[in-house]
Amino acid sequence: VLAQIKYSTPEEVKVGAAIGNVAKDLGLDVSSLISRRVRIVSGADGALFEVNPNNGVIYVHKKIDREQLCDRNAACLKDLKLVVENPLEVHYVTVEIIDSNDHAPSFTEKEKVIEIAESTAPGARFQLSLARDPD
Repeated sequence: VLAQIKYSTPEEVKVGAAIGNVAKDLGLDVSSLISRRVRIVSGADGALFEVNPNNGVIYVHKKIDREQLCDRNAACLKDLKLVVENPLEVHYVTVEIIDSNDHAPSFTEKEKVIEIAESTAPGARFQLSLARDPD
């Protein structure tokens, strides 16, 4: 049986924060999750997420830093494979990591002096060096 579920969570959320309830969303019997050995079996990111077999809630297992996981990619999606045994069911869960503006921009120069002539037309623009912002 295949199902697709998508959840989202902001980066830097506290460890232990609930992401979503797969038991409820997939219609699984909560009382059978332990005996059916529900677990997440995929995700090469060092188990960022875990599923609680007592209630079917997926929760944050490790600190999530979007910039570290996805660099500058527009979308940051983590695909998980959830397995439930007896009978075997495989469900695919995607977790979107939402960016929070947790980094300040930085410039290569601490100070920039711009000399503007008195005869410069109003509205003239002056190029500044680019700022680096991991967000």
